[in-house]
Amino acid sequence: MHSSSRQPLESYPGIRLRIGHYIGGKTMLQQEGRNGPVYDPSIGQQIAQLDFAGVPEVQAAVQSAAAAFPAWSELPPPQRVRVLFRYRELLLRDQSRLAGLITREHGKTLADAGGELQRGLEVVEFACGIPHLLKGGYSDRVASGVDSWSLRQPLGVCLGITPFNFPAMVPMWMYPIAIACGNTFVLKPSEKDPSCPLRLAELFSEAGLPDGVLNVINGDQRTVEYLLGDERIAAVSFVGSTPVAEHIYAEAGRRGKRAQALGGAKNHLVVMPDADLARAVDALTGSAYGSAGERCMAISVAVAVGQAADPLVKALAVKARSLHIGPGTQPGVDMGPLVTASHRERVLSYIDLGLKEGAQLVVDGRECRVDGHAHGFYLGACLFDRVTPAMRIYREEIFGPVLVVVRVPDIDSAIALVNQHAYGNGAVIFTTSGNTANLFMRNVQAGMVGINVPIPVPMAFHSFGGWKRSLFGPLHIHGTDGVRFYTRLKTVSQRWPEASGQGPVSLGF
Repeated sequence: MHSSSRQPLESYPGIRLRIGHYIGGKTMLQQEGRNGPVYDPSIGQQIAQLDFAGVPEVQAAVQSAAAAFPAWSELPPPQRVRVLFRYRELLLRDQSRLAGLITREHGKTLADAGGELQRGLEVVEFACGIPHLLKGGYSDRVASGVDSWSLRQPLGVCLGITPFNFPAMVPMWMYPIAIACGNTFVLKPSEKDPSCPLRLAELFSEAGLPDGVLNVINGDQRTVEYLLGDERIAAVSFVGSTPVAEHIYAEAGRRGKRAQALGGAKNHLVVMPDADLARAVDALTGSAYGSAGERCMAISVAVAVGQAADPLVKALAVKARSLHIGPGTQPGVDMGPLVTASHRERVLSYIDLGLKEGAQLVVDGRECRVDGHAHGFYLGACLFDRVTPAMRIYREEIFGPVLVVVRVPDIDSAIALVNQHAYGNGAVIFTTSGNTANLFMRNVQAGMVGINVPIPVPMAFHSFGGWKRSLFGPLHIHGTDGVRFYTRLKTVSQRWPEASGQGPVSLGF
């Protein structure tokens, strides 16, 4: 890492008491309009004020992107990716300070924030190979004197709407690929942790990206509706909860926009009796409680098969009670706070609900206290046993440090349990049997599957996405599906007659 990355976070340009927008290559503050608070969840205090874009700001951002599109889309792909190569170097230079921005507003540990940035960086690196992926196909002499070929062309202005839990990685699933394909982009990040996405856009300009190619608009649901209503936006990418994903997908379709909308999850990890118990417990602990459970790929259901149940629950309880909880900037911390006070209250309500539904609360993290941070949004790890499919704590996405254990008698029951759930984002099995793993892999209904791997997030050159109510739209995000989403196919048929003539007119097909 470059030496400049060791400068104090307070001196980094991303630190702002007032946060606006990034339009046409310039940071912009509103003269008037709505706004909202940005918190440091580790201390539970407001640290900045965020402008919420109204119609004028939205129109300015879309107009900036639309004006930049003709020149950017005509730039040869090798020239476009040279900007991406320079962008990669700036991301590496500032990686630790960008991680600091994430931790400051989200609360996840610095190590976790650094990992998030690394996964986003991998998408930038994937996008650097776009010229190869934009190649079309050519067919020689499909008819007498006629050749035919296909090519991929950009769509125009694309919109990304992203969640709070990955303020760097999820936006970077979208805009690097869209921009490398020749599109221009408007990003609407979460209003809970907006500083890192804003700084990412500024760094792209520093890398040489022309003004207007990437714009960042901050705001809330009303801002999103303004953006969806703009007919100049050709495509919408969304990651968030299932109800909102369904609305975004339907609204985009109604307005004639291409859309991919990734929704909620209830990821299962099946532990077979023959599994390496220690590895399974470590995997469950990390994937269930990492980032305080605020991950779309968090494992929130442990499926204990047969005799694996009792030893699994006992070992999980020991691990859950041993987690070190505190500010994400503090060395040795395993889990930071939840992102807001209201989100913490929502997770607490699910814990109360689980008790009312009759589940056994083996580990109760509700009384977690962090010395010197009495007002922080902390919640300790929670572990439920004896959970049934009828319970809401099983059916619904909690999005917090709450792991539930469901007991089943065999692998067939485990697969049926996963397949009957409304969500189909990720599913994992821990086993030492290749036959069992193969049976699970082929029959489980989920978009991403892990075998002895706790969080089956694909690399950037594969595509990320779930099944069932975890994804609305036919294409997954990033990877080759991302290239397909951000381009449209054109097929050309060509003939060059040797001489013109006055032959008979043909009305045949």
